[in-house]
Amino acid sequence: MRKVKLQMQMTINGYVAQPNGKSDWMTWNPDDELTSFMSSLLDTSDILLLGRKTAEGIIKYWEDTSIENPTHPFAKKIADIPKVVFTKTLGKSTWNNTNLAKGNLVEEIARFKKQDGKDILVFGGASFVSSLINEGLIDEYHFIVNPTAISNGMTIFNSLDRVLKFNPTQAKLYPGGKIVLSYEPKND
Repeated sequence: MRKVKLQMQMTINGYVAQPNGKSDWMTWNPDDELTSFMSSLLDTSDILLLGRKTAEGIIKYWEDTSIENPTHPFAKKIADIPKVVFTKTLGKSTWNNTNLAKGNLVEEIARFKKQDGKDILVFGGASFVSSLINEGLIDEYHFIVNPTAISNGMTIFNSLDRVLKFNPTQAKLYPGGKIVLSYEPKND
């Protein structure tokens, strides 16, 4: 069965975005090893899941990245992978290679997991990811921890009603100070 993998950037104090949803504290170098790691997650997946707010912020950006831009190879992967945007408000998709999911979250994810294919990658946003976590739908967590702290913002674990435990699968420091921490949920 396919796995649902989360890739999420966060600050060292656990925020994934500022209160207004911005994440201008993130830095990114398209030529570094971390981009290779992020590309490998895309390469092992054939669906990218997003919440509506995140989709509105990133799909068009990556589709419009010109060939002269150093981020183009990574952007092309994001533009080319089929995307599913979970939404309660949009009536139709305005993006290329993107479908909308408006049904029950648990049922939709279960349907995707049963289909043949590669794994399923989740990019965010905060409330969408929180819903996936609360329903126990994520099989792998890949946190990119930025060497930055902000005073307040959005988190993804703040609405838990139980304790979650994890098995660490990777911890790697990348040039520039970012750390990737990877986990699988413990099934106690």
